[in-house]
Amino acid sequence: MLPDYWVERPDWSLSASTEAAVEEFLSAVDAARDRPLDVDLLLRRYADVEAWQFLSGLADRRRIAFHGTGNAGIVSFEPRQPIDFAPFGDQKAVFATSDPVWAMFYAIVDRDRHEITLNNGCIFVLDESGRPGVPHYYFSISNQALGKEPWRSGYVYLLPADSFVEQPAGEYAGLTAQVPQLASPVPVTPFARLRVDPGDFPFLAQIRGHDDARLAEYAQAVMTAAPWPE
Repeated sequence: MLPDYWVERPDWSLSASTEAAVEEFLSAVDAARDRPLDVDLLLRRYADVEAWQFLSGLADRRRIAFHGTGNAGIVSFEPRQPIDFAPFGDQKAVFATSDPVWAMFYAIVDRDRHEITLNNGCIFVLDESGRPGVPHYYFSISNQALGKEPWRSGYVYLLPADSFVEQPAGEYAGLTAQVPQLASPVPVTPFARLRVDPGDFPFLAQIRGHDDARLAEYAQAVMTAAPWPE
């Protein structure tokens, strides 16, 4: 069993409008010459399409790398060396994820106007045949920023996954699990972009806080499936 700070993605199924939007988008991408394609223009033609469900529908149909940011003008993503306590994240690369909900978190947290550290993750528990189950997430930002509701409108970029490698599956909490993190050692050009607002993020109310001075302690607790430090 996963520790209680992991929250499960809500049950969902594609509505007729979302299904139609997904199919139209995939056709448009295959035919597009000008990139990145602005997904917002397409979605305005459909009623009641939730961004996270639309993106999840795309992820179910095609291998895509998702990257969340507040920057609307990225033409190419360049490899960088992040500060990361996990071994896979400690490399110079373009980082993305195959899970669009996780990418949305990075899009809606405003790290430009607020001093914020992040501690977050996504995980799939694999069954005996290696098939992934429902994704689980945890999201945490600096305590001192949480009360200010440091949210923004941001962007989820869709990138071709060809040059990306997946983080290997491993053991977690006595289970075989996969973190859907991707890394590309070479620059990557996005093929589409979707604007997302804080209200589009399905876990906005579940974002918790942490003490910046103890960030390594929180990270270690999560990596070892220990309780959340009090």
